[in-house]
Amino acid sequence: MSTLIIEAEKHVFNLLNEELDTAYVYHNITHTQDVVAYAAELAEDLKIDKISKENLQLAALFHDTGFIKDAKNHEEESVKILKDFLKDKDIDEKRIAVISKLILATKMGYESDDDLEQIIMDADCAHLGSKNFENKLELLRKEWESTENKKFSDTEWIAINIDFLTKGHKYYTAYALKNWSKGKDKNISKLLKNQHKIKENLAKFKQKKEALEIKQNKSEVPERGVETMFRVALKNHMTLSNIADTKANILLSVNAIIVSLAMSNLIPKLDKPSNSFLIIPTVIFVVFTVASIILSILATRPNVTEGKFTKVDVANKKVNLLFFGNFHQMKLPDFEWGIQEMMQDRDYLYGSLTKDLYFLGLVLNRKYKILRITYTVFMIGIIVSVLAFAISFYSLEIAV
Repeated sequence: MSTLIIEAEKHVFNLLNEELDTAYVYHNITHTQDVVAYAAELAEDLKIDKISKENLQLAALFHDTGFIKDAKNHEEESVKILKDFLKDKDIDEKRIAVISKLILATKMGYESDDDLEQIIMDADCAHLGSKNFENKLELLRKEWESTENKKFSDTEWIAINIDFLTKGHKYYTAYALKNWSKGKDKNISKLLKNQHKIKENLAKFKQKKEALEIKQNKSEVPERGVETMFRVALKNHMTLSNIADTKANILLSVNAIIVSLAMSNLIPKLDKPSNSFLIIPTVIFVVFTVASIILSILATRPNVTEGKFTKVDVANKKVNLLFFGNFHQMKLPDFEWGIQEMMQDRDYLYGSLTKDLYFLGLVLNRKYKILRITYTVFMIGIIVSVLAFAISFYSLEIAV
């Protein structure tokens, strides 16, 4: 091995070790070494001259170094890296051009009738006829996924490679045709068998899926209807509960404002003897307003429960695990156990949903009853207070 090749090999391996992204699991040092070895094997068979063999070795070493800069145009980048390396090696421009052309010959789809170019083209694709073809293929697939975000299903990946091997690639040299074509044909056959197996498995899976869907549609249509009923009913109950809370909050806010205004503007005037006629109307006004506030609070006040249950309660289906008030003091493992037990028992699950719906209805009934009383008290209070103020002012005018 010449000094130039030794230096080139050291330079290329350092570049690929230090600057090549680790995502390139196929186009790496191993691939470069393989191409160099296959190129030497082909060159030996063709018995090419020493300089041509050295040119071939240099091209094989540098042909994928461009991946450290630009994967898409790596051949052109590889030529630039080669020229940078050879610029102070006393190599004439004509020879550099020959080596550069050899590197560019590795570009996909390139056609050539030059012996050296055909050697490096065959060396670059020698793995297509090798025994470890499937391993190389998986490395290339992983590399594409990592570096180019190209993701393929097994079916798509096999179809792409069958198409490439049968239509997009051919060996040029007599040695490759004789020694690697048989291996390539075997690899194509393996891909075709895998493709057929995947299609059969997909067909079986599709049949099973369709059979399962038919079975589920027959058995689960009523159950879906029940679930929809519970979902709609619970949603309506929650909406009504929110409306009740909103109404109570409105009454609470209005009466609080009224009390604040009465305390700041009306009540301070009652200490004057001349305003004594306002005492009775003011007391009536404040009493009804405070009563409305109390009733609004009662309508929205939450009911705190014990928040615990036992395994006996779950076994006897006496506890509704869907209501937070029944489990808020439980430890997580106990609650998870209870939920698992409930999910395994369809009757218990639907029973819990039914209880949840029922007790929501009771809560709503209480809220709306108190709200009705609150609105009534508020309405009567406003009417009575206005009448009381009117009577007081009228009595004061008659007295005057």
